[in-house]
Formats: sequence, structure tokens, C-alpha cells
Amino acid sequence: MQTAARPLTLVEALVPRRGLSLPAALLRDAALVIGFSALIAVFARISIYLPFTPVPITGQTLAVLLAGAALGSRRGALALLAYIAEGAAGLPVFAGGKAGVLALVGPSGGYIWGFLVAAFVVGLLAERGWDRRVWTTALAMLIGNVVIYLFGLPQLALVVGAAKGAALGLNEVLAMGLLPFIPGDIFKLLVAAGVLPSAWRLLRRR
Repeated sequence: MQTAARPLTLVEALVPRRGLSLPAALLRDAALVIGFSALIAVFARISIYLPFTPVPITGQTLAVLLAGAALGSRRGALALLAYIAEGAAGLPVFAGGKAGVLALVGPSGGYIWGFLVAAFVVGLLAERGWDRRVWTTALAMLIGNVVIYLFGLPQLALVVGAAKGAALGLNEVLAMGLLPFIPGDIFKLLVAAGVLPSAWRLLRRR
């Protein structure tokens, strides 16, 4: 189940590259990347808009972090690049069915860019075996969430502040872009912390 270099990711264990020709391996990777980008788009359809913030509560975060953990750093990041490219090209894959480049530079665009980095970071942690135990999986998901907010909050503050013609205070930014999402983030973290180690246990039994 392990290579000499690092532990396998969940997808590598389930759908190994070993024994595949180069074209078959590339096709496998492409299918995984596109498949997970589609999964993120499906979860983006789960969106709730609150009256006091332009940033919706969505299921995207869970799909993004699971993609990073399952695919690993490089393929996880590629899945998010594919997702962003699909949205920028006009496919309605972003939260609420939004699409286009304007969504990437709008008030919630920073979160989308944060998804890319978070998938890479969580993938790196999964490549070190963090997704095999409940508490390390939860910690990896927490780190991924922090990365998303590090990208999302500054862009939210800049875009909304520019629209209002005045800089937003820290409390206002947190009230719009962080605090309403903490309960949902905790729930998604717990889901991931249950799903990933359970999947590894089932795989070991096989």
C-alpha cells in the first residue's frame, strides 16, 4: 500500500497507475481531474445567500478539500485549475450557477483562488498520510479552510470596499466573510474526518 517515497493517496490506492501504459495513465489522470472538477461544480449548486454578505454558504469547500486529499497535491490542484477554467470559459460551475471572469475578480473570487491553493496543501498533507486518521484529517481540513480564507477575505474587503468607496474595518470583513461560515465549516470538517479514514479502513479490509 506504500511506495518507498511516500504513502499513496486514496485515489492512487483505488485506481493505481502501476501496469498502465503512458497513454492509459494520462487518460486515467485526465478523467480523475475532470471528474473531480465536475464534483466541485455539483457541490457549488448547494448555495445559500445571506442578506448581509455577497459570499454564499456552499458545499464547494467540502468537495475541494476532499479532492485535494483524494487526488494528492498535483492532481488536486489540476482539478481546481480545470474547475476555474471551466467557470472562466462561461460554464455555470461557480456558486449559484455563476460563470465568467468577473466571478473570479468579484467579492467571492478570492475564495475560488483559495480553493486551488487549499487543494494543493491538503493534497501534500494527504501524501504524508494525514488522511488516514480522524484527528490528522480534521487538522488537514482546518489548514485547508484557513488557506481559503487567507485568499478570500482580502479580495472581499477590497472589492466591497471599492464599491462602497470606503475601506472596510476588520470586524466588518469578518462578519461578512468568515463568521457566518464557521458552523458549516465545522460540519464539513467533521464529515471529511469521518469519510476519509473510513474509506482507508474499508480499503485495507479489501
